[in-house]
Amino acid sequence: MRGAAAKARALAELVRAPAALTVLGDTLAGAAASGRPAAPGRTARLAAASTCLYWAGMALNDYADREVDAEERPHRPVPSGRISPRTALVTAAALTGAGLTAAASAGRDALAVAVPLAATVWAYDLALKHTPYGPAAMATARGLDVLMGAGAGRARRGLVPAALLAGHTYAVTAVSRRETLGASASLPAGALAVTGAVGLAAASLTPPATARAHRAAQAVLLGGYALAAGSAQLAAAVRPDAPRIERAVGAGIHAMIPLQAALTARGGSVRAALALLTAYPLARSLARKVSPT
Repeated sequence: MRGAAAKARALAELVRAPAALTVLGDTLAGAAASGRPAAPGRTARLAAASTCLYWAGMALNDYADREVDAEERPHRPVPSGRISPRTALVTAAALTGAGLTAAASAGRDALAVAVPLAATVWAYDLALKHTPYGPAAMATARGLDVLMGAGAGRARRGLVPAALLAGHTYAVTAVSRRETLGASASLPAGALAVTGAVGLAAASLTPPATARAHRAAQAVLLGGYALAAGSAQLAAAVRPDAPRIERAVGAGIHAMIPLQAALTARGGSVRAALALLTAYPLARSLARKVSPT
């Protein structure tokens, strides 16, 4: 029994299981922007697709980075010997298949976006992560995850939330490349500037016909987003050592949730936005047990 529990914990660490809470809102924001009704069945299938593809990317990340992690993060499941490289690769492949299957069950238009999303995830981990194109590839994956909620036929309507979440993702990914080494102050300061720009753009690009209650909810949620991401980024800009850089990355990942909620409210789904926001304290609490980075 202890062996099974240890294996389960190692798998949870491999895929950063609790961090999947930060992708659930992607498809909600995309669906809200596209004007799709929040059908529970479709929402659940798209959430499953996002989760599986996110977990696949995390498992593939640890497979691809096993040699680097042996020096920089020897506690991770693969370099510590708790998960074999083969198991990590098989897990990534199985989760990718499960994600595409879940997307297909939500409709052909969702699958049409899920396929390039999965391809981007694999390209990032196996080829692009350690190149100058790494942050852009990760941002593209996040944007496609949002567009999966809108569907291929309504993708244009989801471009604004997709671009805003992609911009935030780019900044967080750029900072994450220095989380074990520390950085110059300009890196977290730049991420802080992006956080401010994303918040302002989200507010300014809200359609004029949006109801006052939806605008108010969005404004409050955008304030929460700016505080969640910006406070840690500011602290890292003041003192950009490895621990503060790592905290800024974790805060940036969790700040996806209030940003997704704000963009969902922007699309008119305030109830869905508030329901989504409940994942934020849970994600932060679970991060104390399983790191999101």
